[in-house]
Amino acid sequence: MDTLRSIALFIAAAIAEIGGAWLVWQGVREHRGWVWIGAGVIALGVYGFVATLQADANFGRILAAYGGVFVAGSLAWGMTFDGFRPDRYDVVGAMICLLGVAVIMYSPRAS
Repeated sequence: MDTLRSIALFIAAAIAEIGGAWLVWQGVREHRGWVWIGAGVIALGVYGFVATLQADANFGRILAAYGGVFVAGSLAWGMTFDGFRPDRYDVVGAMICLLGVAVIMYSPRAS
């Protein structure tokens, strides 16, 4: 159950961070305005809080593992919202990152 909670938190963090960055991008680069930018800044703040909910107390470990989730999630976000089509190298790279997440977060450790 702890692993499922951790994965859910990583997904929530990815939605908040990637979504927030995308909203800022839309506000600035696509000239959608301050409301989009403000919503993005709020979402980015939410990401910071969600990351603290992981059970592991090691900031470096959580953020390092989240980096892999961010890579894969960013590609998925681009596919969903911007019509981006990853090539095989994007997919292989994302899979490597997610393998890194699994090794960092879910490998058995001595307590």
